[in-house]
Amino acid sequence: MKKLGVIFGGMSTENEVSVQSAFSILQNLDKQKYDIYPIYIGKEGTWYSYQGSFDKIEFGEPLDEIEKIEDVVKYLKGLDVVFPVLHGLYGEDGTIQGLLELLKIPYVGCGILASSVGMDKVYTKILFEKIGLMQAKYEYVKKVKEDYIYIDKQFQEKRMCLEEIVTIISQNLAFPVFVKPSRSGSSVGVKKAKNKEELKENIQYAACFDSKILIEEAIVGKEVECAVMGKEDVIASCVGEIKSAEEFYSYDAKYKNEASRTQIPATISKEKEKEIQESAIKAFKVIDGKGLSRVDFFVEDSTQKVYINEINTLPGFTNISMYPKMMEASGVPMKELLDRIIDIV
Repeated sequence: MKKLGVIFGGMSTENEVSVQSAFSILQNLDKQKYDIYPIYIGKEGTWYSYQGSFDKIEFGEPLDEIEKIEDVVKYLKGLDVVFPVLHGLYGEDGTIQGLLELLKIPYVGCGILASSVGMDKVYTKILFEKIGLMQAKYEYVKKVKEDYIYIDKQFQEKRMCLEEIVTIISQNLAFPVFVKPSRSGSSVGVKKAKNKEELKENIQYAACFDSKILIEEAIVGKEVECAVMGKEDVIASCVGEIKSAEEFYSYDAKYKNEASRTQIPATISKEKEKEIQESAIKAFKVIDGKGLSRVDFFVEDSTQKVYINEINTLPGFTNISMYPKMMEASGVPMKELLDRIIDIV
């Protein structure tokens, strides 16, 4: 049997989501095929061996049956393959992938480049522009210590006061806009701004989560997603649709508001679905993706144009997560899905 390490938790703001994803995966792994080693990384960065059952755990509930791993490198080197189920910083951003590469341990999912680029919304935008995928208009701001820096389209940096930056952005983009930390997931730190005052407040708020801030024009339309899997030969799932119970699909709307729901397949034409599937594979390949990713889009109501939003190189596997649901609707049930993405290693 393969010794399979499943790493979850982590130091990002998505620790709790990661635990939910991991428990879903642990429940569905083939116990006849894998000798499973669950590894929990605490919010403070300590590594533990999880000794408990794989039964459902309540969101945010602390893990009790854990034992500190004294020699993390030795422990990892005893495994045949690792499945990092870490969302956000220090897990989905190439960090854990770099550690596993150094230790020469095979692992599930995207490599260092795809993980780091996929985590950074600004840099994925630059790559998507290069291959001609349509996107919402956007602006880019950095915060360095107490200073704000406006980055123009030629990537020239201009140190300005926040009021000046807000004025430039409000001239270049139409309200409402979304303000996002460039390197956070699960919509953590994301807010919608309807005027200059809210824009200023939301940039300050996003800066609490990341020094790089993305501001995007809002697209009025359907929010849809597509799952991809593979390496050289990449397949795309059917397209799913998000129906948020709130103004947008925030962290709370995703994980705390039970009125939010999903629809699979999405209520779009076959031609539109094919366009989204082709764009999802293209986006996955341009970041040098491997294994799995979920690619998010908008279909604009007024024009029916497809706009790519972002790519998630380590999508959620919780009971409400779209990646496994879309794959299942496309004929790949969870157990088979896990086997296939582990085999891609």
